[in-house]
Amino acid sequence: MVAGCGPCNKFSARAPDNCSKSFDLAVIWTLPNLLSLFRIVIIPVLVYLLTFSDPVSALLAAVLFLLASVTDYFDGYFARRNRSVSNLGKILDPLADKLLVASVLIMLAAIDRPGEPSVPAWLVVLIIARESAVTVIRGIALTEGIVMQAETLGKHKLILQVFGVFGLLVHFTYGGIDFYAAGIYFLGLSAVIAVWSGVNYHMQFFRLWQLRGSPG
Repeated sequence: MVAGCGPCNKFSARAPDNCSKSFDLAVIWTLPNLLSLFRIVIIPVLVYLLTFSDPVSALLAAVLFLLASVTDYFDGYFARRNRSVSNLGKILDPLADKLLVASVLIMLAAIDRPGEPSVPAWLVVLIIARESAVTVIRGIALTEGIVMQAETLGKHKLILQVFGVFGLLVHFTYGGIDFYAAGIYFLGLSAVIAVWSGVNYHMQFFRLWQLRGSPG
């Protein structure tokens, strides 16, 4: 009988396979992974709402994006509290974040909204290029067994990015606040920090790579 498989039949030749499948499903359907999957599933809804230029659709998209962004904090919190950190979660969590932000930014750069220009395409390309480069380095580090420490700058970048995208999604002026201008401001700041943290991340990787290859 496979340890930890519970009710699996020890006389069945297929029991270990069944237990393995049950274990795999248990790893996939944890609360942190479900929250990450929620961020991915909500992307088509956001894209659909952004095909409309009215204030109601803009507010709905902004609220959904903010809700999805908040789940990014809670999936890490529950994973640590319940000790359910998994390799799948380590991949799924940043992937969901990048897909969510990239999808919204691409739509914001492509659509025309009344009263303001679109989000600058070069700014969107810069942000997505940085995220792609970091993802590639993270994937190489994972396969090589190199442990990369989380960058504090990266966390600040994410917070500013959420503020920026939220403001751009709201778009219109409420209570004397020009949310489009505020969104551009925060997104610009996040882009500067993104490039800075991306360079630091690459330097950290190559430094660890060299140390691993050094004798002794």
